[in-house]
Amino acid sequence: MIRNFQATLPTLAEDCWIDPTAVVIGDVVLAEGVSVWPNAVLRGDVQQIRAGRLTNLQDGVIVHVNQPSASRPQGTPCHIGEEVTVGHRAILHACTIGDRVLVGMGAIVMDDVVVEDEVIIAAGSVVSPGKVLESGHLYVGAPARKVRPLSDEERDHLSESARFYRELAQDHRASD
Repeated sequence: MIRNFQATLPTLAEDCWIDPTAVVIGDVVLAEGVSVWPNAVLRGDVQQIRAGRLTNLQDGVIVHVNQPSASRPQGTPCHIGEEVTVGHRAILHACTIGDRVLVGMGAIVMDDVVVEDEVIIAAGSVVSPGKVLESGHLYVGAPARKVRPLSDEERDHLSESARFYRELAQDHRASD
């Protein structure tokens, strides 16, 4: 379901695929090849959500932003880079995610977190507010901690996952 909030409608690239059970509300900008899977919720009601090219937001993902406050009069958006895979039931809240990132199933990324390019956040991890996750590493745990550098195979998998989900979304679109 695609809904406006006040006078703002989501802006979707022509080839985005959004499952009919997903909810996309307000100031949400989805680039080319983005896919939003069953029961995902993207709620851009008090700030913008932006997802870059070939990003996939899997089943049950929640993406939200932060309301204006004394320290942040404009609120805090949630910006997601290109070729990002956000696993089932993960939560992204008012954070910035770089390119070619994997957010594992059930992971939680909190306010003001910056995830640099080519990072894997393990399933179930919790990234505490304000943290910066360094490019090229695996982060695990609650709170999430840097464990080791990514292998070349893991780095390659980040783009492969994005391409796979684009193709799968095209198959779903053809079935609609």
